[in-house]
Amino acid sequence: MIRTCQLSYTYPGGPTLAFPDVEVAQGTVLLLSGPSGCGKSTWLSLAAALVAPTAGELVVADQSLGALKNIAADAWRARAIGFLPQKLHLSAALTVQQNLALAFWASGQPEDAARIDAALQALGVQHLARRTPAQLSGGQAQRVALARAVLLQPRVILADEPTASLDFEAAADAVRLLLDTARIQGATLVIATHDARVAALIPAKVDGQIGFQPLQLVRKQL
Repeated sequence: MIRTCQLSYTYPGGPTLAFPDVEVAQGTVLLLSGPSGCGKSTWLSLAAALVAPTAGELVVADQSLGALKNIAADAWRARAIGFLPQKLHLSAALTVQQNLALAFWASGQPEDAARIDAALQALGVQHLARRTPAQLSGGQAQRVALARAVLLQPRVILADEPTASLDFEAAADAVRLLLDTARIQGATLVIATHDARVAALIPAKVDGQIGFQPLQLVRKQL
């Protein structure tokens, strides 16, 4: 579940962005759309507790983020959030298996090799476990990054521009992969994009439930 009320963020030495209120039920999809520079990535950073809101209320996965600071925010993020950034940030010096193992380290949990194997298998990349990121195609790297993001079964998955620079077929595959993974895990999915194709790729209803709700962002300054 995600809920915001009068949420705003002030850039150090810069403008204050104000965001519209939103309430998203657990297990559904929120589509953040709008042109580059409207605040989509900032909204994701707020929802992941990477930055603190300047004002307003922000509740994610039943946690009020205004109350989280430093180490507590890091621990909560590792448990509750699966983040798929536009730049995948896979460590070039590590194998695919070792990149996923970092998720356990970040959350303070012992490494679970069987769980890593299961996550890779679920996304069809188990055979790549011993390769390095340089040995992966773009689509393979995205699947590995998603496996890492959902390894600890987060309650919320945040995806930043997951279809950037992809042709239509690859974009459809990327969106379908996110939707299927979120559905299997019962996670709330937030997709931030300026790609107008994405809305058409998300079903309006899934099994009679609301499939997604759109949130159009504009650069509203205070």
